[in-house]
Amino acid sequence: MSKFKELRQQFKKRLSEPGIIVAPGVHEMVSLRLANAFNFDALYMTGYGTVASSLGLPDAGLATYSQMLERVELMADMSNKPLIADGDTGYGGLLNIRHTIRGYEHAGATAIQLEDQEFPKKCGHTPSRRVIETKDMVRKIRVAQDSRTDDNFLIIARTDSRTSLGIDEALRRGEQYAKAGADILFIESPESIDEMKMIGSHFDIPVLANMVDRGKTPVLSKLELQNLGYQIAIFPVTALLASVAAMSTVYSQLSNNGSSTDIQDILYDFTALSKLMGFEDIWNFEKKYVEIE
Repeated sequence: MSKFKELRQQFKKRLSEPGIIVAPGVHEMVSLRLANAFNFDALYMTGYGTVASSLGLPDAGLATYSQMLERVELMADMSNKPLIADGDTGYGGLLNIRHTIRGYEHAGATAIQLEDQEFPKKCGHTPSRRVIETKDMVRKIRVAQDSRTDDNFLIIARTDSRTSLGIDEALRRGEQYAKAGADILFIESPESIDEMKMIGSHFDIPVLANMVDRGKTPVLSKLELQNLGYQIAIFPVTALLASVAAMSTVYSQLSNNGSSTDIQDILYDFTALSKLMGFEDIWNFEKKYVEIE
């Protein structure tokens, strides 16, 4: 059995068990390696963070399918955890959806997130998001379901309709997406705990909470989310926000004082980072083959 099939089975089994799955966001390979070292049931390849870190651009439909697929391949290959991957709107029409599903599955993702925004999409928790007709998203879900070759490769259906059309419409869309064959529902941007409770208790299939720090949705504890009925909680940009805050401190210090002498206590240990990045393998290789004389 391939590593990817095993991870998919592992994730699907875990999803059926009690207790919420917490999946931190990973946005490039250092964050992927670091998150791998912790006891998570899954990792979440954030579209916002991946586009920002690889292209330096906003998550507004600017990254292509090929660019995102390359990141999925790199992350899935290195990860020892199930990888949930952001697939945006599927990068086009129904034929593109089929191509995207086949590509993400082959690349090693455990689950793909597809959303019902108009193209070009915008990042959740940002203004002016527009959604397609419910029937058009239902077709996308059906194509996605039919296009996968591994039933354990899960389809996450996300609706962004709450912000522009209200919570009742978001719930209605969730019902239709579940009927169409979605494995997990992602109702984006609820704006209160009461709305989150409605979502968590409304569906018979697993629901996902998107914990965007300082976004539209209240950020709750693991136990609170679990009690509301959620089975998965993603934290897509928490690590990225912390990284940018730390880098801002470093760059400010270097700009103002010309040295890092006063910020040593906030820095990750260089030797530990070298080991995290796999230098021990390089050192052992050199001892065996390069330094034998």
